[in-house]
Amino acid sequence: MNIHVRFGSGLVLGNGLSRITVALYPSSGTMESSATVADLLKYLREQYPVAPLATAVAVINGEHVSLTTPLSDGQEVALLLPIAGG
Repeated sequence: MNIHVRFGSGLVLGNGLSRITVALYPSSGTMESSATVADLLKYLREQYPVAPLATAVAVINGEHVSLTTPLSDGQEVALLLPIAGG
């Protein structure tokens, strides 16, 4: 499945890319199950170890989603850094 990833400010990859498309497969290895946000983050950490993805928040259709959220082919996932303020 192809997932479109948009990186928010502070997460742009070292090569300057703010958007990429990745071919992602479920960690279970079966095509019947869907890949999850956790699978996406694991893949991205392996491919881009210098990106600060450990604290990234995944957003789909404007809503924060959990690591267990299943992904669909062609879906866009935005990865954002959490905002802290006072």
